Amino acid sequence: MQKVIWFFLGALSLALFLSISGVILLQTSARGFGAHAEPAAWEKLAARQARLMAFPSNVKNKQNPIPNSPAVITDARAHWADHCAICHGNDGSGKTEMGKNTYPPAPDMRKQGTQNMTDGELFYIIENGVRWSGMPAWNGGSEHDQEDSWKLVHFIRHLPELSETEIRDMEKLNPKTPEERREEQEEEQFLNQQQLSGQRDAKQHHH
Repeated sequence: MQKVIWFFLGALSLALFLSISGVILLQTSARGFGAHAEPAAWEKLAARQARLMAFPSNVKNKQNPIPNSPAVITDARAHWADHCAICHGNDGSGKTEMGKNTYPPAPDMRKQGTQNMTDGELFYIIENGVRWSGMPAWNGGSEHDQEDSWKLVHFIRHLPELSETEIRDMEKLNPKTPEERREEQEEEQFLNQQQLSGQRDAKQHHH
């Protein structure tokens, strides 16, 4: 009897797998492999479930070994601005040119989907990335790299409370394209010339 039950369960699982695969193939044929479209509801659900199932059993309850402090947030904010903001945005919204065009799009990390995850789960994703998404693995293998990842966990918790002042400070730390750097240099040169011109005019007026 037990063999019959196992056979039935196996046949049911196979039928379910084939049905889901068929749906995926049909939708892929209709929509192609492009990353412009919004992921379907079933894709989002499947991705969330696959991510949850992929976490090792010892990850969920890991505690952050780095005590939170203003200094930790400052370090992590600078790291985020330099490494993460290109996809996730300084504010964690994911509303960047890169973030909006990954498949699936970068999530709004201020919302419950991210904030409800445990520290251990967030750390694991930072360190190991997420397959079939735009999220890379950042594990450099050193203890210092892991400390940076744990600090980023604190910063992710801080994202819903991020101030406009912090965002402006982060903009100065975002990587610049050669064109942006050239524009900044030209603007700085123009301001310096204006300042020198003003000093010369003041001297001539004084004399």
